[in-house]
Order: sequence, then structure tokens, then C-alpha cells
Amino acid sequence: MPKDVKVYTVDIRRRQAEDIFRRYRFKAVVHLGLMVSRRKRASVRHGVNVVGTQTLLSLCERYQIPKAVILSSANVYGPRPGNPQFLKEDTPLLGSESFYALRDLVSVDLAAQSFFWKHPEVETVILRPVHIVGRLENSVSRYLRQPVIPTVLGFDPMVQVIHEEDLVQGIHRALLPGLRGVFNLAGPGTVPLRTLLDLAGKKTFPVPGVALRAGMRLAWRMRFGAFTPPEIARIQFVSTVDDTLSREVLRFRPEHSLEETLDYLRELRLASPGPGNVLPRPRKRVDRNEGGYRFPQELDSSGSDPADIP
Repeated sequence: MPKDVKVYTVDIRRRQAEDIFRRYRFKAVVHLGLMVSRRKRASVRHGVNVVGTQTLLSLCERYQIPKAVILSSANVYGPRPGNPQFLKEDTPLLGSESFYALRDLVSVDLAAQSFFWKHPEVETVILRPVHIVGRLENSVSRYLRQPVIPTVLGFDPMVQVIHEEDLVQGIHRALLPGLRGVFNLAGPGTVPLRTLLDLAGKKTFPVPGVALRAGMRLAWRMRFGAFTPPEIARIQFVSTVDDTLSREVLRFRPEHSLEETLDYLRELRLASPGPGNVLPRPRKRVDRNEGGYRFPQELDSSGSDPADIP
């Protein structure tokens, strides 16, 4: 953590969070503290995600914060057999229809959209990145770390991933003055799932969908599996996004190729997680003063568990 950044570990729903807003005059708020952990109770996830986001947006209004950036996910669209090849920002958010755990994520996105229209005085930006690859402990990273990776027999959907450092760049672009709206963020390209796994040097094991769901359901109930049965749809049906808007308006361009992104995952030495593993720091740092913004020196942390970011 840089020396000039101060961290507060507070529950954003509590008075301590408002005390921080009252004490400092923030130029921008970036909301990253979403909990999508499948093992957490639904009431806990709802409290942290939905109530926490609504509280944060209310504080932005009350203390006249000029910029609010909300990190959502392209998962809100949902993988479906009838999806078009590329989903635009105005596509209905149907991700929670087949995957109940995403209900809160969809609610957060909708709450941010409502705030966007009700409070034009706040430059609200909602970012929907595709699957993030990096030091995060999320579904795609766990999937790619498996020594032998199951796929759905007869299906090879197009997929997109984004390097975590490119995501940081996208957030930084969203902080520039005058920008507001909803933006899909995608990585360097769109490839079939099997091509992605080949580039990652992984062995695959095709399994009929019915058998794969039954096995994952049993493993999940025994608290042995890392994935829930509804997540199979992500490796069965297409859910790729159209990132034209972010490229044209945010001027966002991913700097890491697909090969570099997958190489970075291998560099993290997480193929076999253990106490001896060391997570390397990002190789680049963003210019803190680009675009006339000075990043806040005092940052508020909601204290939520980011262990399963989409």
C-alpha cells in the first residue's frame, strides 16, 4: 500500500463511514466492495451489496461528491442460449434468472443506474468488465488454475477476459472529468473457450452437461466443490459484450494481449495454492495526476469480503 494512502476498515452502512465523508472533501468515490461469495448467507450478501451501495450513493449525494464510479460486472447480462454474439449496455440484465447468487449484483447495477438518472449533478460511471484475470480469487481464476479443466461436451462458447491492470486503467479513465454513463470493459479479444484453454496450456475433459451439473451439485452440497451448478452456463452459452462505447467514449484500450494475460496468471504461482506462494505486485502504476484528478489521500474501505469478485 502506498505510504500516502490511508485505509479505514469500516462497515459502509454504519455511522463511521459517514464520519469519513464528513471529515474529508472527496473529489471522487470508487465503489469496489461487492461480496459475491457463494458460501455467505443471502441476507449477509444483500446487506453488504445492496444496502451498502445504496448507503454509499446517498452519501455521495449528501456530501456533493462530483464523481462516483461503480464496479459492476458483465455477468449481470447472464449466459443464455439465445444471446446475440455481442451484448450492448442496454441489454436487459438477466444474469440472476438462472444464477440466484447474482441477484444482488444485478440489484447494485440497477441501483446505480437509478442514481445516475436521479442525480445528474453527480458524474456516475458504471463499469461492467468481463472476467477479470489476476490476483483476485474469483471464479475464472479458480477455473483456469485447475490441472484438468472440465468443459461441456458439444459446446465451445466465445469468451472474454481482462487483465486486472487493464481494469485499473479502465477505472482511471472513468475518473476523468466530464464522463458519465454505463460501459462494458473487455480485454484484447474474443476467442472460443477451447482456444483460451489451449493458450493457457491446460488439458480439458469434456463432460455431458447433465453429468457435469449432477457432479457439481453433489460436490457443492458436500462443501467440496468450488463452483455451483448454475455456473456451468458460463462455459456452455455465449455472454460476450460489445465494448465499442468504452473504446470511443472512455478511450479505453487494453494494453495486455490475451497471451500476456494468461502468462500473468501463471506468474502468480497459484496453480497449487499454498503458504509459500507470493503474489507479485502489479508491474505498472497509473499516473495519479493524469487528467487533472488528484486521487483522494484518505480512502474508505467498506471492509467487505472481496474473495469472489465476478
